[in-house]
Amino acid sequence: MYKLFPELVVLLGVVGFSFGAIQRPDYDDTPNPEFLNPLWMASIADDQPLSAITMPGTHNTMSLYGGVYAECQTWSLASQLRAGVRFLDVRVRHVNGNLTIHHGVSYQWAHFGHVLEGVVDFLHEYPSETVLMRLKEEFSDTNNIYGAVVDFINRYAYWDLLWHSRLVPTMGEARGKLIILQDFTGPDLGMRYGSLDIADDWKVPTLLNLEEKWQSVYKHLEAAPSGNMGQIFLTYASGAGVFAHPRAVAKGINPQLYEYLQAKAHQHQRFGIICMDFPAAPMIQMIIDFQLKKVVKTNKPDLEHATFLIRQMIKHFAATK
Repeated sequence: MYKLFPELVVLLGVVGFSFGAIQRPDYDDTPNPEFLNPLWMASIADDQPLSAITMPGTHNTMSLYGGVYAECQTWSLASQLRAGVRFLDVRVRHVNGNLTIHHGVSYQWAHFGHVLEGVVDFLHEYPSETVLMRLKEEFSDTNNIYGAVVDFINRYAYWDLLWHSRLVPTMGEARGKLIILQDFTGPDLGMRYGSLDIADDWKVPTLLNLEEKWQSVYKHLEAAPSGNMGQIFLTYASGAGVFAHPRAVAKGINPQLYEYLQAKAHQHQRFGIICMDFPAAPMIQMIIDFQLKKVVKTNKPDLEHATFLIRQMIKHFAATK
């Protein structure tokens, strides 16, 4: 199709493939996930380093408004976390100490405090989990957001919520913590975003460039299983351009990602963080299953692990009464 009708492909990238919401196994732009998976990290052994875990993430996590060129998600932050997303990509505009959420020029009707409150609420309800958050300045160029970030943490969260180290934690160390992947200057608040092994070839000028984008995703995913196991791998499946808005790119890339992961499902490999626009619950489940299957593969009875899981479930149900 791309070779035969290039003008049509370019047009579809601007207007979108369809006007109605879609819920497929690989792509979902409906308001709510098909099903939830809020407690999946409880099944991971405490001594497992976070760099060995395969987890789903969302690109421009809070970008739900602003039209087709700005919107990258349709689920709320709470829905994303409960669906199983554990990596958040948060962009803040810094004006006079305020940190509003933006995607480029598009204000997302939220501020950083709302994000922190959402993470706190989630981790209090599910203390077996952890949340990683890339934090970056957007649509402002002060290069001085550290003080405002600290202020917001003290106002809307609390200091001990954070993982205060550049080192990659184990799952046991990370439980109940927010790990800030610091994409801005200043003293350490957590890990440095640049310490990750990252593939983020986000520029997709038109849908004619989808194959180039997929090759970037494919090569990085192929490198992750044999890469440095002490380093977190992060692969962005998202992209956009003047003639290819985020929905159109996701509709082209997500099915290829789904098929790739489906073909690898039996190999029990780590792929790191897989960051997406408009992910679907079955896709998220498939990504989560890599870690769960790796745990099962040991075939060793683990009474401590089973006891921990039961305790977490009891705490959860007790808290909801």
